[in-house]
Amino acid sequence: MATSTTSSSGVTTTSLPDVVALVGRLLLAYLFVPAGFSKIAGFAGTVGYITSKGLPLPEVAAAIAIVIELGFGLALLVGFKARIAAFGLAVFTLVAAIFFHNYWAVPEAQQMMQTLMFNKNLGIVGGLLAFVAFGAGRLSIDKR
Repeated sequence: MATSTTSSSGVTTTSLPDVVALVGRLLLAYLFVPAGFSKIAGFAGTVGYITSKGLPLPEVAAAIAIVIELGFGLALLVGFKARIAAFGLAVFTLVAAIFFHNYWAVPEAQQMMQTLMFNKNLGIVGGLLAFVAFGAGRLSIDKR
């Protein structure tokens, strides 16, 4: 992989890993930021969905989901405290997988779709944990 270099004029060029990290952050944030806004716009529906899963304090849970998805999603997007944001999103995504995509407890007709959604969430958790381990890259607020 390419690395960053400094030209004779003192300008540092961006490496391929930095660009890839930026694209990864953008794509992960694309999942969370719009979801947070949609939960605000459809707060009652979000509360109803959480209620349908039998979780306690659905209004509080919906508010927490909004704060996590928007707050940590935007932080990851710009690379501000990205390791903390990625960890928070990873925990949130794992919890969401367990409570909202519990393929082991749904009717057989729903098991395939819920298994796919559960496994997708696990993959997202893996991508987020990579940011926890390696940081946001040089194209981030953390590196400024």
